[in-house]
Amino acid sequence: MNRTRLAAGGVLVVAALGAGLIARRSRIGPLAATPVPAADTAPLQPTGPQDRLAARTKGSSTAPITVYEIADFQCPACRTFWQETMPALEREYVTPGKVRVIFLNLPLQEIHPNAAAAHQFAMCAAEQGKFWRIHDHLFERQETWARMDDPSPLFLSMADSAGLARDRLDACLVDESVKTVVLQEREGVMRAGVRSTPSFIIQAGMDRGLFPGAVPIEAWRPILDSLFKATTGK
Repeated sequence: MNRTRLAAGGVLVVAALGAGLIARRSRIGPLAATPVPAADTAPLQPTGPQDRLAARTKGSSTAPITVYEIADFQCPACRTFWQETMPALEREYVTPGKVRVIFLNLPLQEIHPNAAAAHQFAMCAAEQGKFWRIHDHLFERQETWARMDDPSPLFLSMADSAGLARDRLDACLVDESVKTVVLQEREGVMRAGVRSTPSFIIQAGMDRGLFPGAVPIEAWRPILDSLFKATTGK
């Protein structure tokens, strides 16, 4: 089993960072790393116009750690992370400027038939600077729209609640380029080895590691604290 220690104190983290290794885990226990070609990390960069990218980013652009949240809006475990872990992550690391979070699309439409539509809807909300509002609405009401044959009426009610301009939204929802962005990100993260949601790419400098699962904040703290100390000396 390969393990990597970062910073003083030897905290075990998610991957052999810098060597292109991605960690696999089943519980909050020891992490087993498997090699991934360095080139396969390139597709992790978000795609689409710059305004959409900024709209799905939380935190300071100067934060020393970036966490890519790779999620499926119809995934129950992603909802669990949003409900139980994200508030503490945001309060303890994003707001103080230690971490920024960037959302990446991984709709698993093979098992979640409404996921692709939800992701396209969220990307159209990003175009109007309302991505995180819709992100939260989708998870909050996931149990309702996930069971619908056609969730679009509920999505439109969310849009009204979030203050989205309906004419711009309607045009965006039929824009093939938005669907392409979602599919490109799905393909990119899967090429990088991501197979389940939620998963998180944690990046500090040029180093990256994969941290899969809706784990509690207690599992995040030693990783982020160690990386923050290693990259800033604080």
